[in-house]
Amino acid sequence: MYLWTLRHSHSVVDGSRSCCETLRLYPQPAGAGGPLCVVFAEGPGRYVPGGFPLGSGDVGYVRGASLNLHEPGAVRALLDVALARGWQPEVRRVVEIDGWSLLEAAAAAQAGTADPADPED
Repeated sequence: MYLWTLRHSHSVVDGSRSCCETLRLYPQPAGAGGPLCVVFAEGPGRYVPGGFPLGSGDVGYVRGASLNLHEPGAVRALLDVALARGWQPEVRRVVEIDGWSLLEAAAAAQAGTADPADPED
């Protein structure tokens, strides 16, 4: 079982404002392991809007896969992909993963069209 939180943040890099969504998954019961931080930073061909006109929690490629990080099924798909690719929740340290490396496989798994362990998806 996991507890999860989602945070939207902003930063200024080279004079440009940038958005980021950070999904944190905490193994339960508390103290059972270290959290997983899945980070989606805004970049070329990617969107991390944090609200209007898209929904809060939406992340995705402009021409491709997307997820809403407020949906339990999307969070579960990301968790399954991270586990399949080697994240060990029992290790008692914070692990940060670039969410973009998981997005396509998680979106396909959520849609029921792929195996979350397959890095080619």
